[in-house]
Amino acid sequence: MPHDVISTCPVCSNELAVTRLHCRSCGTTLEGDFSVGRFGRLNRDQVVLLESFLRSRGNLRDMERELSISYPTVRSRVEALIRALGFGPRADGDTVEDAGGEAPATRQEVLERLARHEISADAAATAIRALGRNR
Repeated sequence: MPHDVISTCPVCSNELAVTRLHCRSCGTTLEGDFSVGRFGRLNRDQVVLLESFLRSRGNLRDMERELSISYPTVRSRVEALIRALGFGPRADGDTVEDAGGEAPATRQEVLERLARHEISADAAATAIRALGRNR
C-alpha cells in the first residue's frame, strides 16, 4: 500500500522537492526538480478540513457539526487553509487569525504558529508585514 508523500523535511522543516517520478505501467522515469504542489504542502489537519469542506459543499455549519468545533473556529481555519493554498488574504484586509478568531499580536506569535505548521510561510510573511504597518 503506497504511503502519502511528505512535503516537509523531518530534519529542518523546509519544503522537500520531488526529484524523481516513475510510471509503474510503462516504466517511464522522469528526473528533475518538481514541487509537491499546493495540496501536497497541506498538513494532515488541513487535509481533514479540506475534505470536510468538500463533503459539506462549503457549508460551514455542517463542518461545525462534523468536526465538533465552533463556527468561528471553522471560519478561521478555512481562512488559514485558503492562505495555505496560496490564495492570499481576502480583499477586505483580513489578517491571519488563530482558533479564537483573534489576530496574532506579536511577530513571535506568528513565528510560533509557522513553526507548528498552523499557517504557511506566505501567511506568516503577510501577518508580519501587517504587524509592521500597524505600529
